[in-house]
Order: sequence, then C-alpha cells, then structure tokens
Amino acid sequence: MNIAYVRVSTVDQNEARQVEALKKYKIDKWYIEKISAKDVNRPKLQQMLDFAREGDTIYVHDFTRLARSTKDLLDIVEQLKAKCIHLVSNKESIDTSTPTGKLMLTFLAGIAEFERENLLERQREGIAIAKRNGVYKGRKPVCPDKFDELYSDYISHKISKTEFAKLLGVSRPTLYRLISEKGR
Repeated sequence: MNIAYVRVSTVDQNEARQVEALKKYKIDKWYIEKISAKDVNRPKLQQMLDFAREGDTIYVHDFTRLARSTKDLLDIVEQLKAKCIHLVSNKESIDTSTPTGKLMLTFLAGIAEFERENLLERQREGIAIAKRNGVYKGRKPVCPDKFDELYSDYISHKISKTEFAKLLGVSRPTLYRLISEKGR
C-alpha cells in the first residue's frame, strides 16, 4: 500500500503543495495534519505508524515534514525498518529501502538539524543585539483600557468570563493572567 504523510506547522499554512507533489505516487491512504514537528507525539503520525504494515511504502514530500531533529527522524526510520516498511522522500529523491538511501537520509537529517540550530542561534544573536540597542523590547504587555470597568462587571456577575474576554479582545488564557495579576 502507498501511504502519504503530509504536515504543515500551523493551521494557517496550506498543504496543497505537498499533496500535489505526492499525487504521482498513486497514494492509497493520506495522513494530513497541521501541527508542529517539535516532537513525534502527533496524532496523524502515530495513526500512520500504527496503520502501516510490512511491504507498505510511506511517502513524504521531504524529511522535514516527518521530523525536525535527526534523532526523531532516525527513530521513525528505525520503527519503519523494524516493520519492513519503506520510506520515500520526494524532494530528496531518497528511498530508504536501499543502502545508499539510508546513508543519504542520515546525512541530510544531520544537515537539516544543523541548519535549524544555526537559524535559531542567529535569531537569538539578533534579538540580543536589538535588545542591547534598545530596538527590541519583546511583546508589549496586554492590559486593555476597559479592563478595570469590565472587571467590576465580571466580579458582580453581570458578564461571564467568555464575554469579558470577548469585550477586551483577548484570549481566555490572557484574561486569566490579567485577572490573576489584578488579584496581586
């Protein structure tokens, strides 16, 4: 069976590019999710890994869709190997059913993780410089003007927490933080 795993990091992103690239493989079953790859605890990934059987081939657009770290990618590949499942990456043109494919997978995963770590380091350095120069101050604190007025309505049970958050234009977690700060 040909199985595809498609992942984008956020609900705002579109998976159409990956789907289009994988159509040429005559996919029998699709697993599509919109979630970060910070770890392997992703519902569709776990469903796919449970579903796949010996002789199946899993197709991904590129290895970064499957895992962000070399360790996670190699762990997934090891799981697939133990179940005699092949993995094919469209972008890198790598098939893990071959020795060369396995070697190339290890190299590319290491390079991808190295590049991500470099990107994060450059980001941290840029933020530190901006802070030192007084340009970057982080996210501005949220404390809407109407908070005190609406807080008294909330305390007197004239409005609910949901209404309170909606009227302030903030999320419920932000509202909880504002309320707890008010109580200090």
